[in-house]
Amino acid sequence: MTTSAKKPLPLYEVHESPIHGRGVFARRKIPAGARIIEYTGEIVDWDETCRRTAAKGGPINHTFFFTLNNGLLIDGGANGNEARFINHSCAPNCEAMEDEDRVYIHALQDIEKGEELNYNYGLIYDERHTPAVKKAFACHCGAPECTGVMLAPKKRSRKKAAA
Repeated sequence: MTTSAKKPLPLYEVHESPIHGRGVFARRKIPAGARIIEYTGEIVDWDETCRRTAAKGGPINHTFFFTLNNGLLIDGGANGNEARFINHSCAPNCEAMEDEDRVYIHALQDIEKGEELNYNYGLIYDERHTPAVKKAFACHCGAPECTGVMLAPKKRSRKKAAA
């Protein structure tokens, strides 16, 4: 006679999102601080990222690339998992935390069953943030504090006062 232990429900599921395309949603309540999922995929360098983006004919702002602190990127579109479908929000309930060359998504607060998981992408775009660029990186999170873009604010350079 065999007994099988009942596995708990996974923390999340993927389905259509009111924010953008597909999204990741809590299947059960997730407590603040919980590690929810690892962002997985093939680790590539910037040149390979640009090559892959060009080969797909898409702009670099519509990819599953996650930049690591060491300058490499995780391509969630290559052997990635459901984490690649977590959408951006200007009022996130999750955060991405890097641990060496791995990235984990953690809950910033208690997340209720059925709530969409999201984190602030804070995308860095070095060129000028023109209206066309802002449109390409438009945010549709709907948060009251929405900035309208998924881009991190540009750092302003300080001009030295003349003596």
